[in-house]
Order: sequence, then structure tokens, then C-alpha cells
Amino acid sequence: MMRVATADEVALIIDWAAAEGWNPGLGDAGAFRAADPGGFFVAEADGRPVAAISVVNHSPAYAFLGLYLCLPEFRGLGIGYALWTHALAHAGSRTVGLDGVAAQQANYARSGFALHGATQRHEGPAPIGEIEGLRAAAGADLPALARLDRDANGIERPDFLAAWLMRTRTRRTTVLDRNGRVEGFATARQCREGCKIGPVIAPDEDSAWALIAGAAASLEAERVIVDLPEAQAGLAARLQAAGFEMTFATARMYRGPAPQTGPGLFAIATMELG
Repeated sequence: MMRVATADEVALIIDWAAAEGWNPGLGDAGAFRAADPGGFFVAEADGRPVAAISVVNHSPAYAFLGLYLCLPEFRGLGIGYALWTHALAHAGSRTVGLDGVAAQQANYARSGFALHGATQRHEGPAPIGEIEGLRAAAGADLPALARLDRDANGIERPDFLAAWLMRTRTRRTTVLDRNGRVEGFATARQCREGCKIGPVIAPDEDSAWALIAGAAASLEAERVIVDLPEAQAGLAARLQAAGFEMTFATARMYRGPAPQTGPGLFAIATMELG
């Protein structure tokens, strides 16, 4: 049986992701589900969930697929693919994006997904950088942050941002405010290991660097993880010069017209929800 996952099951799916080495954030389950409570699915066997996937509808035009998981003992039985097909129907006519392992590109292509670059994970010591105008995000900043996110990612995702940018014990957002104008932001979240920084949206590379440093400092992080679009080669080189290593890469693929991203997108929010 395939059905929408409960809130407790979304937390279980995050635990499965951790077991696969995906290193999710400590508060990811609630923030993910807030984006689209009906966008998380499980397949049952023997009366329990054995496979999962998310197809989160961010807007009437755009969805993102992630958290595609199946317990090892139930792989190769067609359960995962049946759930994939079932969940994709939730997106309707929307463009659907995903960050998938390169080895599965051919399988994704058979479902209508086309390659549009890569996302590269960089891990290293928290950078040090200073720039005037960094401060903690406030509730009143949300409209400005949503505009920056839309311009950088080429999509609308209001429900996700409202949850993702909310200050919690394990998540902080730092903004770049120049003369009362918000020009960029970065969100830091504590993970099972280290701290992930994303999204990072900035007017230039120096500002992106400073935002990464400021966001890491907001959680007193010593080691950080940043997922960069491959187009941000300059920031990647700068991170590597500071002791970062690229530890993982995914294929960014879309079924339907790809959104037009802007130059301000220096790091994505999450490989699971885009």
C-alpha cells in the first residue's frame, strides 16, 4: 500500500536518510513537512513502511523530488519504483526538480528528467570573514528574503521559506543589510555531524563568503558543509583554498522547463527540497 506519510513517519524517513549517510539537519523533519504536508509518501509491506519519497509542491508551477529511500531488504522488488510513480502524480503538471546521484541519471531520464548541471558538496572548517551589515534575520525580513530567493532560484516557495527561515534552537538565518536594504542571506542548521549552510544568496562572492562565515558563527559551528551549484566555481576554489574538500556531487535534473536561476545563488538550501 502506498500513502501519504504521517508527521512521525517523516521523522522516520529522516532517520533512514541519516542511516544512508546523508547527514540531515536536526530539525529537518518539521521544516520539510511544513513545505507541503501532502508531499511525503511511504510504501508499506508487512504492515510497516519500507520505502519513502518526497515530491514537495512548492508552488503551482514547481515541485522538488527527494528522500527516495528503500530499506535494503526490500530493494529489487519494484516497490521503490511503484512509489516513485505514485508520488510523481502529486506534482501534476508542475516542473519537478531533483538532485540525484550521477549513477542513476539514466533511470531518471526514463521518467522524463533532463540534466541541468550538478550540485557539489564542500566540507571544511568554518571560514572566517567579516563584512559590515551582517545581522540575525527578523520576522519582518521574510518578504525581502522571499524576493531574493525567487530571483536566485527562479521559483516561488513561500511555505518552505516560512519554516526554513524561522529561528529555532538548531537553525539560524543571517542577513546582509546595507543601509536598511537586505541584499543577501544564509541559513545555518545543525546536522548529525557539523553544520550545513544553505541557501546562500548574495550579491557577490565576497558577500557570500562573509555570509557563510556569519551563519556558521551564529551556531558556533567549527565544521561546515555547503552545497554549491557547479556554476559557482570561484567560491568553490576559495573554499578549497581554505581547507574544504568536495565530498559529494549530484546531478541536478528537471522534468519540465528548468527554472532560470540567477547569479546570486551561491549555495542551495538542501538536496532534499532544493
